[in-house]
Amino acid sequence: MGNRRAFIKRSGLVLAATAIPFPGFLFSQNRRKIGVAFVGLGSYSTHQLAPALQETRHCELRGIVTGSPEKIPRWQEKYEIPDANVYNYENMHEIANNDDIDVIYIVLPNSMHAKYSIIAANAGKHVWCEKPMAMNTKECREMISACEKNNVKLAIGYRLQHEKNNRIMMKWAETKPYGPIQDLEAAAGFYSSNPGWRAIKEMGGGAMYDMGVYPLNTSRYTAGREPIAVSAKSYVTREQLFKEVDETMEFTLEFPDGITANCRTSFGEGMNNLEVTCNDGSYYLQPFQSYSGVKGATSDGKILEPMRNNQQAVQMDDDALAIINNNPMMVPGEEGLKDIIVLEKIYESAAAGGKRLEINTL
Repeated sequence: MGNRRAFIKRSGLVLAATAIPFPGFLFSQNRRKIGVAFVGLGSYSTHQLAPALQETRHCELRGIVTGSPEKIPRWQEKYEIPDANVYNYENMHEIANNDDIDVIYIVLPNSMHAKYSIIAANAGKHVWCEKPMAMNTKECREMISACEKNNVKLAIGYRLQHEKNNRIMMKWAETKPYGPIQDLEAAAGFYSSNPGWRAIKEMGGGAMYDMGVYPLNTSRYTAGREPIAVSAKSYVTREQLFKEVDETMEFTLEFPDGITANCRTSFGEGMNNLEVTCNDGSYYLQPFQSYSGVKGATSDGKILEPMRNNQQAVQMDDDALAIINNNPMMVPGEEGLKDIIVLEKIYESAAAGGKRLEINTL
């Protein structure tokens, strides 16, 4: 009788599981973690992503792709990566034969995003690509097409869209707790005396590509709309460092309903703030895009406390669960494409001396 009751109980649980959608974490407990390989072992992979991956619940670092052989022993020892999971840029396509690796994370200079994302997709692996998505809209669309053709998912590494307080900004764009938005300001920058590849135009250098996508992307989701026009001006004060690219970019986005976003980004000064003015109040985040400590307040005294979780760990776990449960990515390729459509217009306006240009984000 006891065995019969146990069988009925187990059967009932199975039936219930088929009828009721369970949270992703329940399914993932019985599934192996998502295996991730980093392409590019520079500063962001070394100091941010790799340590954050150790804090995830659903991911494991299983492979590396690098053009710097001297880095390999250190990474293998620290993260127990077997020889079979070490690749270079020439043989990266062979990951197609490696079942240990589910995701290839592209952490390279901007000009290399499209090429290696497409190689990853053609290898049958899901693709996580750092921001900005690519150099231009053509490359973005080629990345999306390659992932669709190979039936793999594509996510862009906008960590802030996974961060608690920035997600509150998205929610308030819909719920309007302080009335309709009138205007907003967003700025992100830092002082760089050694910009490296970020000062090289053909590698995707420039403040707008590197840091400007933060105020651009944040303005879009904080307004809850797509911009319909832009005007922009670029500046260089240290010509010995920034001979080919913008050191500072100022741009104004115009949204439907008369909302404007005044934005600024720079390699010449530190700034990190988002301020939103509404009909019945205001709110801000400062800093809004730091790796930790994102915090803010509202005009009626609400405090937006920083989240305790590692932002990159939350981002990678969210994207891993989307793969495990076959759900849409929170920040898919189409989101990255929308930013690049606007970014191209920003550069076009700056080249034309600040001319106002209309935007078609379709």
